[in-house]
Amino acid sequence: MKYFLIAGEASGDLHGSNLMAAIKEQDKDAEFAFFGGDLMQAQGGRLIKHYRELAFMGFIPVLLNLRTILRNMKMCNQEILKYQPDVVILVDYPGFNLKIAKYVKTHTSIPVYYYISPKVWAWKEYRVKSFKKYVDEMFCILPFEVDFFKKHNYHVEYVGNPTVDAVANYKAENASDTRELFLQENQLDGRPVLAILCGSRQQEIKDNLPYMLDAVKDFGDYQPVIAGAPGIEPEYYKKYIGNHNCRIVFGQTYRVLQYAEAALVTSGTATLETALFRIPQVVCYETPIPCIVSWYFKNMMNSPYISLVNLIAGKTVVQELFAKYFSTEAIRKEADKLLNDKAYRQQMLDEYDRVIGILGKPGASGKAATLMIAKLKEKH
Repeated sequence: MKYFLIAGEASGDLHGSNLMAAIKEQDKDAEFAFFGGDLMQAQGGRLIKHYRELAFMGFIPVLLNLRTILRNMKMCNQEILKYQPDVVILVDYPGFNLKIAKYVKTHTSIPVYYYISPKVWAWKEYRVKSFKKYVDEMFCILPFEVDFFKKHNYHVEYVGNPTVDAVANYKAENASDTRELFLQENQLDGRPVLAILCGSRQQEIKDNLPYMLDAVKDFGDYQPVIAGAPGIEPEYYKKYIGNHNCRIVFGQTYRVLQYAEAALVTSGTATLETALFRIPQVVCYETPIPCIVSWYFKNMMNSPYISLVNLIAGKTVVQELFAKYFSTEAIRKEADKLLNDKAYRQQMLDEYDRVIGILGKPGASGKAATLMIAKLKEKH
């Protein structure tokens, strides 16, 4: 069968690539065309547009690049019509993907599947109406999403979490790796590593990285290591590193986490990845007009947390320093506790284990592929 996938971010590229690998195992004749990234391209098929040309974040960047965004949407629609796939599979990225879903459902008979639901349970709950109209099947990766959609009379499938798969696969494939090898290959010294994951978008890096580095500048017994995001050039990081003594390591985010003592992490999939590696962390996310953002989050959002770890746990496991709670001093104090308070570290690790138990065993990509192929065969 022919599959058309759309992923607009680094995490979508990762999960999309794992889904493609699982589909190939079960459908030997699988063909792919996609909007995605390097990892999806490595699985084979035709990369039409790289996600780094799609990732515009925030009202102003979207407005300034509106013409490009609309042009990309038009190209995507045309490519789908030309390719005539058996299914269109959308991977998160709702601003773009929901418009594609609407076009496909109103102009073709091609089924639309959504893999990794957008976080409508946190905000923009009205988007559920669009799912019900334009998405044939929803495959969720967070356990609590099943109950959320049930109250909207929308059936979804929980397939497990692909981040669990990605981490498990990494550990299995790199079982012979060692900390000494990691330090040597990246020209790092023998001090414990303090991982810095400051986002996958330029805006996130610009907003968060300077504060993160300032917060740990006096932690001389540790070496800060920035996990460089795919598609971001080293020169961009250097603009915000300034005189800080740290290193950037590209293409080794999981390796950086594996050998870290603690981590400073922006919100997103990275918070869950850090928990799966059982590395104590603090979530750091700078926002404009912080007091207003904090008020909006408390009074208008449907979610009490911004990090996946806390959302899955249903309680505060990791501290979320965002909006009015975000500052260099707040990050410094929390990092100090993570590194030096043994009881605090152990409590976080125990809660990580509970979260890992809730998520279940690896196999999300395989289960999703099995369900997708079975449902497609039912239609033929």
